[in-house]
Amino acid sequence: MATTKTASRRASATDRAGERPGAAGAVERVYQTLRARILDNALPPGHQALEQAIALELGVSRTPVREALIRLHNEGLIEVVPRHGMRVLPVSPDDMAEIYAILTSLESLAAELAAKRRPGVRELAPLEAACREMEEALDSGNLDAWAKADERFHLQLVSLCGNRRLAEVVINFWDRAHRARMVTLRMRPRPVHSTREHRAVVKAIRAGDAAKARDLHRAHRERGALELTEILQQFRLSSL
Repeated sequence: MATTKTASRRASATDRAGERPGAAGAVERVYQTLRARILDNALPPGHQALEQAIALELGVSRTPVREALIRLHNEGLIEVVPRHGMRVLPVSPDDMAEIYAILTSLESLAAELAAKRRPGVRELAPLEAACREMEEALDSGNLDAWAKADERFHLQLVSLCGNRRLAEVVINFWDRAHRARMVTLRMRPRPVHSTREHRAVVKAIRAGDAAKARDLHRAHRERGALELTEILQQFRLSSL
């Protein structure tokens, strides 16, 4: 009898241990799905959804939905509304000004650190590829492809800096900026300057000119922030 009880307890413990990865996986899946929809504006500011409706759509119970919503709330993307699920929060022009200030400072530092590392041809290849893809996208008039290539350039740049924590912070705020970029993508002038500016930054990094890489990238980011501010004013967008 004792042996049977011990085996039973072991089986129960194994079952519980097996549930944890599944539960964690469900939370992560719900979180990533909702986060992507919010950042791509598939769920626009002000959108509300009940926990139960989300759970039914994604084929999970309400528990992983609730935990995912808490994570999104802590990131400032949604408001958790008691008995009403969630509401997607807008991004204000002041929010964007703060985010771009952070990106400008940290990405410029990343460019400086990358130049000091003197990455080789293989490490710089993704940056070169992103520049080519941006040029090809502009030639074909595909702004969505241009935006994806531009995003790859910036994320690859910070990955080259050699500072993992800096890269993590930049990527977090880049995700938040992505939302505003997608809303204003077709309101902006044709982005012909960005690729030239990117290529100049790559050239400075390849040459190991840390100060020039930093200054060029800062100027690039400051121009982009000014462009976004002008769009917000022109179209009188109080939130994104």
